[in-house]
Amino acid sequence: MRHVLVLPDRDAAEEVAEALVERFGVTEEPQLVRDALAGEDDAEDAQWLVVVEDPGARHDPAQLDDLAAEFEGWREAE
Repeated sequence: MRHVLVLPDRDAAEEVAEALVERFGVTEEPQLVRDALAGEDDAEDAQWLVVVEDPGARHDPAQLDDLAAEFEGWREAE
């Protein structure tokens, strides 16, 4: 299973990645990915994705939803 948390900026994505390690005990470092919005050329117009591999489905999606929401983001269902 893979969880993708969508955040409004890089700072929020980095903070969420740190929180995943501290709060959820994620052992593999979450992947940060810049996701430019369609039709936008400006680097400021980008969302950041935090990708968390969860092969054992150990992480509660509702808790991940709450974490993303703390940073004005959300979790994409995969």
